[in-house]
Amino acid sequence: MKKGFMRKCFSLLCMLLICSIVALPVSAAVSSGEVLDAFADGFADVVGERDLATLATEPAVAVGSKGASLSNTELRSLKLYPGGVPFGVKFMTEGALIVGFCDLGRSGNPSSAAGLRVGDRIIAANGRKISSSAELCDLLKTSGGASVSIVYLRGESEHTATLTPVYSESEKCYKSGMYLKDNGAGLGTVTYIVPDSLEFAGLGHGICESESGRLTPISRGSVVNVGIDGVVKGLCGTPGELKGHFKSGKCGSLLQNTECGVFGILTSLPENLPSAPLSLGLRNDVREGKAHIYCTLEGNSPQKYEIEIANIDRSASAGKCFNVKVTDPALLEKTGGIVQGMSGSPIIQNGKLIGAVTHVMINDPTTGYGIFIENMLSAAQMPMAKAS
Repeated sequence: MKKGFMRKCFSLLCMLLICSIVALPVSAAVSSGEVLDAFADGFADVVGERDLATLATEPAVAVGSKGASLSNTELRSLKLYPGGVPFGVKFMTEGALIVGFCDLGRSGNPSSAAGLRVGDRIIAANGRKISSSAELCDLLKTSGGASVSIVYLRGESEHTATLTPVYSESEKCYKSGMYLKDNGAGLGTVTYIVPDSLEFAGLGHGICESESGRLTPISRGSVVNVGIDGVVKGLCGTPGELKGHFKSGKCGSLLQNTECGVFGILTSLPENLPSAPLSLGLRNDVREGKAHIYCTLEGNSPQKYEIEIANIDRSASAGKCFNVKVTDPALLEKTGGIVQGMSGSPIIQNGKLIGAVTHVMINDPTTGYGIFIENMLSAAQMPMAKAS
């Protein structure tokens, strides 16, 4: 009897461990190649009238590079195009990120010996600012074996190291024994576009370094059009992804990378937008229940799919503000739920733009998180015209 009881307890414990919840951001990353390999009507508000006393005490949201505060009344009078179209980014990071080490024969590894570690970002060498890994490699190759003073960032702290390059007989130059990275690329989904200025926001979360999880400091970036070629369906424990390719030509500039999304300016309004500009629904307007998203699963035409919103955290300041559950049979059939590349997909409820999809639950691809639209607007440090 006791043995049977213990076996049942052990089985239950195993199930709990297997079903632990982990949320992943759902932008799609890509290697240095050109193939992307993962990165309005509404529903009736059945909850009842909004609490007018609560609305009267809502905080203002600072919008734009000058920090102009817009009251929520002004925010609700803004109208933005909902996105749903895919976009690609190619960007250069600040400095040179260390992503690995390789020993140089009997000499070992001079970079590791100098105290450098994976995840450190080199920003200067011998008093000269480093803007790319090629620039640093050239300096080390021509050092003649002399020690080089390295300034690097580890987290938010700045440090200095002395690195003495080692001569490589096979390559006939001095080397450091580091693998460096200074660029990246990926795809996501546009959340909104400002009608007059063509400012846009996407992803709903930041582009982060895979080694540390910290925001990638981007020095400059380009926005490019992408074509979606297919979908890898998400399964329990294995997130799916959109697969696509970059198209030729630049269609905008990437200006910011924040915890609440990426921001930039487009050169023209994309074709096939799913809707005319919509009013905004803020955190106190969001209700549990039906809503829908716009996303593109093939070509460049967004489609509408039903979701359910639950577990709203109105105090959330970043990208996990409420749960999003995919209920649309067509989307479930095509993707299994939320997949990488769908981050930024605009969420519409009661005919208003309320936010974007940001993360997927790794143990349940039908479920993820969404971000409030004002969190994204607050993070955007670009001029935003007030509603007329």
